Amino acid sequence: MREGRPVRELTRPARLAPGARVAVVAPSGPVPEERLQAGLDVLRGWDLDPVVGPHVLDRHRAFAYLAGTDADRAADLQAAWCDPAVDAVLCARGGYGVQRMTDLLDWEAMRAAGPKVLVGFSDITALHEAFATRLGLVTLHGPMAAGIDFLKNARAQEHLKATLFAPETVRVIASGGSTPMVPGRARGVTLGGCLALLAAELGTPHARPSTRGGLLCLEDVGEETYRLDRYLTQLLRAGRLDGVGGVLLGSWHECEPYERLRPMLADRLGGLGVPVVEDFGFGHCEGALTVPFGVTAELDADAGTLTLDRPALR
Repeated sequence: MREGRPVRELTRPARLAPGARVAVVAPSGPVPEERLQAGLDVLRGWDLDPVVGPHVLDRHRAFAYLAGTDADRAADLQAAWCDPAVDAVLCARGGYGVQRMTDLLDWEAMRAAGPKVLVGFSDITALHEAFATRLGLVTLHGPMAAGIDFLKNARAQEHLKATLFAPETVRVIASGGSTPMVPGRARGVTLGGCLALLAAELGTPHARPSTRGGLLCLEDVGEETYRLDRYLTQLLRAGRLDGVGGVLLGSWHECEPYERLRPMLADRLGGLGVPVVEDFGFGHCEGALTVPFGVTAELDADAGTLTLDRPALR
């Protein structure tokens, strides 16, 4: 077993208050304007003051899967983060593109700007990793402002809203339908995200060196079972799962039916000797829960609960 530093608890940003200014940026794929406007209406309904990055609705001329150029997407994120009037940065959607622009960010300037809230999932996994390693900040793996599941689902909206405004009310996170793949309890610091991105981040400057002692959250979308097998096997062979404390499995939307996917997950993860809970209700699914990364918590796989030691935000 390869040694690695234990996952450490990160700095918690401040919670939001009514009237807070939140910036919406598009670090990955292109954003449909109607969905963006619908998301902004939801945020205004929460008594927030949303502002939109100048390149959010851009389309890359050569690559239709990108929301504008790498430099412009990075500039939007950095400008929003470094603006002292902005209290939180919400990603508009995922897709692909974060890995192309993270090395263009001025991490020293962003660190100097101080802690604030970052929200997103899917391709934003690469930012969760980078914010942990470069800024040492708790981030929120949660619905995105122009995401279809967020716009049409009250549970996703209310859980994110409670996490942002009253995080002490959601210290116990439970999907209500999860089951133990491997029973037991484990304590550790939360981390993770989209499985494909975690595998793709291996060897990059912003990847965590270890998941030792961590509670690893995994989910993905639209992947064949053999590809998911490959991602997990890559993490295992690289030693990235050595010493992990527990595993939470989220959604596998548009993957193979779960009864065919589950045996592979059990084969790759069951041998870790740690609690594993499945169907925990985060990721690419209806009513996705918001899970903070970088906080100490206890996983009870039998009860299907994740109990945070402290609220996600101060």
